[in-house]
Amino acid sequence: MYRDHTKVVKIGDRVIGGGNPILIQSMTNTKTEDVEATAAQIQRLTAAGCEIIRCTVPTMEAALALKEIKKQISIPLVADIHFDYKMAIAAMENGADKIRINPGNIGSIDRIKAVVDTAKERNIPIRVGVNSGSLEKELVEKYHGVTAEGIVESALDKVKIIEDLGYDNLVISIKSSNVLMCAKAHELIAEKTSYPLHVGITEAGTLFSGNIKSAVGLGMILSQGIGDTIRVSLTGDPVEEIKSAKLILKTLGLRQGGIEVVSCPTCGRTKIDLIGLANQVETMAAEFPNLNIKVAVMGCVVNGPGEAKEADIGIAGGIGEGLLIKHGEIVKKVPEDQLLSTLRYELENWKHE
Repeated sequence: MYRDHTKVVKIGDRVIGGGNPILIQSMTNTKTEDVEATAAQIQRLTAAGCEIIRCTVPTMEAALALKEIKKQISIPLVADIHFDYKMAIAAMENGADKIRINPGNIGSIDRIKAVVDTAKERNIPIRVGVNSGSLEKELVEKYHGVTAEGIVESALDKVKIIEDLGYDNLVISIKSSNVLMCAKAHELIAEKTSYPLHVGITEAGTLFSGNIKSAVGLGMILSQGIGDTIRVSLTGDPVEEIKSAKLILKTLGLRQGGIEVVSCPTCGRTKIDLIGLANQVETMAAEFPNLNIKVAVMGCVVNGPGEAKEADIGIAGGIGEGLLIKHGEIVKKVPEDQLLSTLRYELENWKHE
């Protein structure tokens, strides 16, 4: 497992690398200059399970806003810098717990050194981020196109610039919207470096396509023991990113806790609004993050009890009524409109059993 041997890096009051739990990241989509909106979104993300948050810092006003935002949040904040080295320095001076830069975009070595010197003074980690879309022309020519090998070489070149300046408090992220290329790049870089890796499929897309691409890509990478922090990049409400990331980690056995909801695909026997019910159960389940159980939602009373056997608790719908099932055994019949409230009562009182 590569992640057991990566360098330990401290981000605010959290620790990554060295076999520590994989942390879930997201990024705000508010204007960072709007302290109230940004802090409110971070609080919502934190409640959903976000453990590290990244904010873009395109202006000096945004850099100054970080100081006020930090007072209202409880998770580490990463400042995302694109081109202006002064923003990186200002972000660190205003409380950023980590900065994300691509040294290739920052400019001269003097500017990179100014950023590294400030990080060194404050012992703030730098995430070196390289995207396939910004691969240097010479590497595209060398590898005859954008390739995993080119992405890795670019990232390690950038890391070496910072190492040569005497700093190694680093995290690496290499991203591509091409899932297979991204997975291959992570396999290659994990063999060549011991810095912790932040993993994600960039520009993955909408809720539908983004979730599928992220689940496939992150599944391939994480299952090989690679990755110390993750982000599911979705075009939409960032809270959805957290829900997806938690489920990916849980599905891979990399995180415990939280209710797992399983439901049947519906068929001609289904006499209730199973799709609506399953979605309501999934939403409700998120309110019980400390229950590490499996909940089944079944569409009919014929196969319901049997199919729900592996679940700790389940409900199955009939005509106007449904069943409450525990470990495959029918506990009681309830009217259809009471199925959800019956399940909620059971979950609320689960700890007493």
